[in-house]
Amino acid sequence: MAPSRIESDIPYTDNTTTALPTKAVPAAVSTLSLPATPTSSVGSRTFGSSSIMNTSMVESKFLSHPEELGVVAVGFSGGQCKPGVDAAPSALIESGLLTQLRDELGYSLHGHDTVHLYTDLVPESDPDYRNMKNPKAVSAVTRRIADQVYNQAKEGRLVLTLGGDHSIAIGTIGGSAKAIRERLGREIAVIWVDAHADINTPETSGSGNIHGMPVSFLTGLAKEEDENYFGWLKDENRISVKKLVYIGLRDVDPGEKRILRENGIKAFSMFDIDRYGIGRVMEMALAHIGTDTPIHLSFDVDALDPMWAPSTGTPVRGGLTLREGDYICECVHETGSLVAVDLVEVNPSLAPPNDIGAHETVRAGCSLVRCALGESLL
Repeated sequence: MAPSRIESDIPYTDNTTTALPTKAVPAAVSTLSLPATPTSSVGSRTFGSSSIMNTSMVESKFLSHPEELGVVAVGFSGGQCKPGVDAAPSALIESGLLTQLRDELGYSLHGHDTVHLYTDLVPESDPDYRNMKNPKAVSAVTRRIADQVYNQAKEGRLVLTLGGDHSIAIGTIGGSAKAIRERLGREIAVIWVDAHADINTPETSGSGNIHGMPVSFLTGLAKEEDENYFGWLKDENRISVKKLVYIGLRDVDPGEKRILRENGIKAFSMFDIDRYGIGRVMEMALAHIGTDTPIHLSFDVDALDPMWAPSTGTPVRGGLTLREGDYICECVHETGSLVAVDLVEVNPSLAPPNDIGAHETVRAGCSLVRCALGESLL
């Protein structure tokens, strides 16, 4: 995000979901197509069972059901001002991502076979509050996302969230942090891969867009008592700045730089990647986290250079190659510590007509997810 800038014991139902679309079928009524295996109705336990064993050679340290994948598809764009990012989950799924995860990597898919739109949570009036735009909507939506992710994570399965803008990480990380604390009595670490730090407080933000603030709320650097404005976040949902690592930064606000320095937050910018290489950077990042900590990987596609992912809301030149992005995901998977993955800020609508940029960005996003979930070159 710009500087300043699916299953439970009691099935969750959202009357503002749209079924994951197949081509040539209206999105509001279409259903996810996963050929040759059972699919389910909204809210059911499993909507895609694999006929092959999970192909990952890595033993999971913190998942009791590593062969299961909880999927949360978040069609939400309220944390920023450019429409279209809410269409990303459908684009990723239409491209075959979930089918690949089931049929090629051997995951059993759980969750809802729908993209959640959350329109029932968007108030008619949502004035700015403490400089934040759409604060009630973003707070309400991320609170529900936290419940959705929690309901998957508490079952001991890996959780994949497809966004959506990066404000949704308030919910995804808040939900996984709570579940891991309850299930294992541990804190999670977060690897935040992004061109931007997204750690503005409402007061330091120049734009008021909440997709530039999620880390400040998750770490408690920004707090609010009113539950309508993220007061629902409790200690169980928060993360420690000592277990937060950034990779790929190159567009950081002055206020964010001060926050990073004052709190001693580990951050690897593109300067560090140029100096040391991505291999050494990943060694240092993982050493900082340690080997005994569950990891939540939150990957903003704008961490990649626009050459590889042009169709995103806040592209910044001089970013990661696709291979470097894949390598980050492969390294995190290899630790055996991964418990949750977010992929955010793919915006298919931003590519010009007849341009392949949207297609290439979706392809890049799918590649990142597959690598994080165990796809290997050999």
